[in-house]
Amino acid sequence: MTVTFECITQSTRSVSELFDRAKDIGLHEQSQAESGERASGDVVAGLIGLDQEVTFSAKHLGLRFDLKSRVTEFDAPERFVDEQVNGLFRSFRHEHLFAASSSGTQMTDRVTFTAPFGPAGWIAERLVLARYLRRLIRNRGLFLAT
Repeated sequence: MTVTFECITQSTRSVSELFDRAKDIGLHEQSQAESGERASGDVVAGLIGLDQEVTFSAKHLGLRFDLKSRVTEFDAPERFVDEQVNGLFRSFRHEHLFAASSSGTQMTDRVTFTAPFGPAGWIAERLVLARYLRRLIRNRGLFLAT
């Protein structure tokens, strides 16, 4: 089974500024300091772009793992998508959307994922992973918005 959720964050930053902050590898690492997330691969600093890949190593839910993703779609400054190339999930897709709002920018993070491990993965999706990932994405959005 596949899980999809959205997190919407309001920011006083401009669309282009928030778009760039969302592509910034260093800011991503800072927003995930709790998990010790670190980048390796094609891009380890600066702004990631179309067809570039990054591998993040982190400790989540007590387990250390790597997730390699590639930016597969890029429509600056309104949208970009990164998708898992290699990692724990059977599939993982993160769509980042940016639109002007009355207060600055509305950023929408749309995440779609499928856990591995068949029926056990389905149970993990529902009981743990969706809630955990939603919290991570929400906190990252708030970090980027300020």
